Amino acid sequence: MSARARPVVAIDGPAGTGKSTVARRVAAGLGFTLVDTGAIYRCAALAAVRAGLALDDTPRARQALGELAAALRISFRPGPEGQRVFLGPDEVTLELRSPAMSQAASRVSALPEVRAALLALQRGLGQDGGVVLEGRDIGTVVFPDAEVKVFLTASAEVRARRRHAELLARGLQVSLEDTLREQAERDRRDEGRAVAPLKAAADAVVIDTGPLSLDEVVARVLALAREVRR
Repeated sequence: MSARARPVVAIDGPAGTGKSTVARRVAAGLGFTLVDTGAIYRCAALAAVRAGLALDDTPRARQALGELAAALRISFRPGPEGQRVFLGPDEVTLELRSPAMSQAASRVSALPEVRAALLALQRGLGQDGGVVLEGRDIGTVVFPDAEVKVFLTASAEVRARRRHAELLARGLQVSLEDTLREQAERDRRDEGRAVAPLKAAADAVVIDTGPLSLDEVVARVLALAREVRR
């Protein structure tokens, strides 16, 4: 059993299930710190692109990407429109959310060297509890001893529609068909990678967000967390 005074809340699931929004609202409801692990991997991808490194699954590329990831300085700060992400001194919040960066993050996150380099960072951010972490392997790898484990899911069509609407709201002109195709490619990579594949922890509570409103999903996760805190 963990000796943490406050629990770790792990929220996992594929893209388009509402993880980021749910995690943000759950953290606010509990007064916990939010750690967006997806943004951490996106930062690694962005840094690699900026450095001109190949995002390839070759020994040379993996070593270079792992060394780059180990040297990253990533920080999170609150902002009027949500959490702001900084890579070193530069704010990269908006840059991280492009479709290209989503695909790049999926590629680098499949590499063992990158995952090993960023694992210590993620654990360090949450080791004392009182945190909500969202990603794809929080409950299985990063914090297998998390007091609350939730896995959000939804059909591919529902997730693609949500992602498409989000991109349009940001002013990005992409088709629903392209969004669905890119999502399917990312799902295949995330679920099929040899290290820390996307899957629900055996003791996670699985929530299908398709038929539920955002408020209903948040309420379910908050209830689970508050039950643990009693």
